[in-house]
Amino acid sequence: MNKIIFISAIALTFATTACSQKKQVEETETAVETEVVVEEEAENHFGEIVTAEGAMSVDEFANQMEGKDTINAKIAAIAEDVCQNKGCWMKVKMADGSLIRIKFKDYGFFVPMDITGKSVIFEGIAFKDTTSVEDLKHYAMDGGQSEEEIAAITEPEINTSFLASGVLIPQP
Repeated sequence: MNKIIFISAIALTFATTACSQKKQVEETETAVETEVVVEEEAENHFGEIVTAEGAMSVDEFANQMEGKDTINAKIAAIAEDVCQNKGCWMKVKMADGSLIRIKFKDYGFFVPMDITGKSVIFEGIAFKDTTSVEDLKHYAMDGGQSEEEIAAITEPEINTSFLASGVLIPQP
């Protein structure tokens, strides 16, 4: 009788352990699937999470910026140029045809180098700025311009700059 109780206790222990291990494996698989989904959703966000809701066009931005030195803004535009070194800046075309350079807050994130021609939504601070000749030459080098084009840069530029806290590249 003691043998039967002992064997039953061992069988019950094995069954409980097997069920517990199966449940842990299922929970781990679910967690891995969840991580993959979160990673896929996040692959188009760079820096802080940005949504498309409330983004203004470049025309609206130009109107908002008129007469001001600084504004907070969320803008929807087309990437016209991207740093080919790391993706550490991008340019978008404004309503008047000029290009505005978008840098990234605290140099804390980069965008893919192959987004030229793609829609982008970026949020942060727009401000009037003077870009030095040295910086302009650096940007030209990052942008892949020729030695002649870089050498032709001799004057600083006064323009609107943008410091983005986050960028969204919407899926088509």
